[in-house]
Amino acid sequence: MTATIKVSNAGRPVTYTVEAVNERGETLPTEIAGEHPLTVYLDKRELVTLMTLGAAPEELAIGYLRNQRILNTAQEIAQVMVDWEVESVAVTSRQLEQTGSTIWTHQDRQRELELKMGRRTVTTGCGQGTVFGDLMEQIDSIKLPEDAQLPESVLYEVMDRVRKHESIYKVAGAVHGCALCSNAGHDRGEILKFVEDVGRHNAVDAIAGWMWLNQVEGADKIFYTTGRLTSEMVIKCAQMGIPFLMSRSGLTHMGYQLASRIGITMIGRCQGKHYLLFSGKQRFVCLPRTALV
Repeated sequence: MTATIKVSNAGRPVTYTVEAVNERGETLPTEIAGEHPLTVYLDKRELVTLMTLGAAPEELAIGYLRNQRILNTAQEIAQVMVDWEVESVAVTSRQLEQTGSTIWTHQDRQRELELKMGRRTVTTGCGQGTVFGDLMEQIDSIKLPEDAQLPESVLYEVMDRVRKHESIYKVAGAVHGCALCSNAGHDRGEILKFVEDVGRHNAVDAIAGWMWLNQVEGADKIFYTTGRLTSEMVIKCAQMGIPFLMSRSGLTHMGYQLASRIGITMIGRCQGKHYLLFSGKQRFVCLPRTALV
């Protein structure tokens, strides 16, 4: 049973209307994306300032702590409170956490945090892109379901649903989007959670936070992103336990190497009826008329 987490509900407007002049000299009201600094505090310690759309600040903070392995379970969180007057989100951990025979105190957590903060690698993130050094050390311990399969028809269903989904990008541009989709049941390909933000890492972290808050597992899910598939995107997908990662964009060599090493089925350049299957080919089930090269 997951302990109750006290969470504020302080999302900001995602777009703002300003005046712009077009090529004919006409002044038009134009929607633009919001952008706000949000400083994350854990037990009164400042960790990072994220630039965010502000739509889901609580989920973003939780997902950031999850994907950076600063917290290991949702049970460690007591409350998450956003205060836009000071542009911050305060995450409070529980006073004591019983883990097997070990009791973790705030002092224990602070010492562990000091170690993690000392091993950081700056990555090619958009809006946010710092991973702690021990993530790479732990990557081989992540086990994804070997029997999961992704039919080509479901891949096309996800692509079609994302294309038709109402989005801030269609109105204002300037954002990245991520979608968590179902790969089980009668409605495979259904979008379960769609998040947009000024950086793709913010969007994936917000989905990770939503999954923790709602006790959603990743084994029977598909993750879609509009951004490029870098090493950090692969790591975050693996940490969420999701075996399928797809993007309308391309990928980096390190992203490809990690996906192959972990066993993630990674698909890029997903637009229209076109895609490129890069890794995890054993999980992909082609339609009869399709031959993979």
